[in-house]
Amino acid sequence: MSDVAIVDYGINNVRSVRNAVEYCGYNPIVTHDADAIADASHVILPGVGAFGDAMLNIRARGIDELLELHVREKGKPFLAVCLGMQLLAQSSEEHADDGVLHRGLGWFDADVVRLMPNDPALKIPHMGWNMVARERDHPILAGIRESNLAFYFVHSFAMRCNNSGDVVGFAQYGQSVTAIIAKDNIAATQFHPEKSQDSGIELMSNFLRWNP
Repeated sequence: MSDVAIVDYGINNVRSVRNAVEYCGYNPIVTHDADAIADASHVILPGVGAFGDAMLNIRARGIDELLELHVREKGKPFLAVCLGMQLLAQSSEEHADDGVLHRGLGWFDADVVRLMPNDPALKIPHMGWNMVARERDHPILAGIRESNLAFYFVHSFAMRCNNSGDVVGFAQYGQSVTAIIAKDNIAATQFHPEKSQDSGIELMSNFLRWNP
């Protein structure tokens, strides 16, 4: 059985993702080792915390270069989760001092901006279950009925995509929230599939079977 590399950059939560991968019947390896990532069949980038701190750790460990090589150049199937998805953007305004934006990996033509729901009763962070509306089909959603597209979100910022073709699904939280993006061998979710019970396990299983 091929290993699934769960990228560890020091401040991300990996336990629930590891448990979900094991539940799906695969062998997870929590790592930032170049050889382990090279040997893995699939790569997952979880995320929690602040954008700027995450990018500092990723660059300090050379993980940005490893992912560029194995995901972008060699085409290994890749899933980013929550903050992990936001790290794929060009920039983020989270804790941007004096208006200087944090620079992301830049894999998507997108920016990360603060959630600003048009209903003052809606709290930030956006925390809880939301339905996701499918914008287009994608292999990670294969076989999941529309009524089961409910996933667990925890976030105060969200991705604003400049290329609508990258968006696979939206949620609604007093505004449209980019929930799933994808292109080529790369997919990402703003929500936590590893915490989304049956629907999340279906999505995770689809990803682990995906061979783009």
